[in-house]
Amino acid sequence: MTNAVERYRHGLSPMRGRSLHEQHRAATPLELLYDLVFAAAFGVASTQLVEGVAAGHGGAAVGAFAFAVAAIIWAWINFSWFASAFDTDDWLFRVFTMVQMAGVIVLAIGLPAMFASLEEHGAFDNRVMVSGYIVMRVGLLAQWLRASREPAYRRHALTYVLFVAVAQIGWVIVAWAPLPLGAAFAAAAVCWLIELGGPVVAERKGDGERRGTPWHAHHIAERYSLLTIIALGETVIGTLAAAQEVSHEKGWSGDTVVVIGAGVAMTFALWWSYTVMPSGPILAVHRSRSFVWGYGHAFIFVSVAAVGAGLHAIGFAYRHEDPLATPVVILMIAIPVIVFMVSVALLHSYLVHSLMRGLLLHAIAMILPLLGIVLAFGGLPLWVCLLVVLAGPVLVVVAYEAGGWRLAQRHLDEALGGAVTGRPHGAA
Repeated sequence: MTNAVERYRHGLSPMRGRSLHEQHRAATPLELLYDLVFAAAFGVASTQLVEGVAAGHGGAAVGAFAFAVAAIIWAWINFSWFASAFDTDDWLFRVFTMVQMAGVIVLAIGLPAMFASLEEHGAFDNRVMVSGYIVMRVGLLAQWLRASREPAYRRHALTYVLFVAVAQIGWVIVAWAPLPLGAAFAAAAVCWLIELGGPVVAERKGDGERRGTPWHAHHIAERYSLLTIIALGETVIGTLAAAQEVSHEKGWSGDTVVVIGAGVAMTFALWWSYTVMPSGPILAVHRSRSFVWGYGHAFIFVSVAAVGAGLHAIGFAYRHEDPLATPVVILMIAIPVIVFMVSVALLHSYLVHSLMRGLLLHAIAMILPLLGIVLAFGGLPLWVCLLVVLAGPVLVVVAYEAGGWRLAQRHLDEALGGAVTGRPHGAA
């Protein structure tokens, strides 16, 4: 009967730090539900980017997209690291998490207004977005205040409370003060620095195993992997949208087949190359490498979502009225693919503290998306350029599976310092 009570009871529990060495720690159903809201937010941002570029507001749309996705990612990061360290799964934790989810929905509702303000008026209207952030901060601050009742982590929690509260006040000022566009961006940059600085300061407090909050290495690695998959969902949605538009304009032609095939293959190739990164084992042994790894993932998330928007833009290239030029579409796909490939390679090298030497194919793979851009400006058909861009991440996968994994394994063994690499998932 004890197990049944533990399974169904969600009464209040003291919020103490989770064990660093907890076995078989995995994402919870609540965390997966939380991610679902972010899938919708990514979708809104990607759609706004495509529509902005198609309307001739490319520069403003790209800037708005970068700001929007950065805000979405940061909201996700705040919750995920907290939950990894302090998740109690009691009813109050669930309620405060759902409050944060509601804030994400409000933030997503505000994205079109923010895009429109930059594209049409050169202003910066993020009031609805900030309103969503206020809702999220209410839930997050309440969680940190609960955690502050644990003496071992009181200093950490209160430091987070201070930084989150100060940053939120700054965002309110940016949203509602009548600032010129340049001043608004400068103030927003200050707010971002405060946001990013909170974890840097808080995680340096304490000594030994009490240094920093007790996040779980394998759990947080899985959480980041899951958000990468969420972002990759935009490549599937973009492929479907493009295929529908191309088939509507041209019927089921060879172009339609190439769009579908290349989009699906792009999703597989990006996912496959990402899974090469040995995040969990390295973070379990070298926790200090989490800052660069965690913040560096922002480039991965942004680039993957942008690839989805680029694949969607293919459909706009086949419109009868005002079609997007092939170079524009290829730029929208190739540039984020390059950012993704470089980010994964750099983060992988940072984690193992060794450059991926001896893999010439990796260097060639980085060049292929650039070649796709050159071919697009040279007047080649879109489908040819798209396949050349796709060849980049595909070649990374081929290089790894054809033997590059041996070098990667050697680097991993050296980074772990002789630790056993085949431990069960969840063992730190």
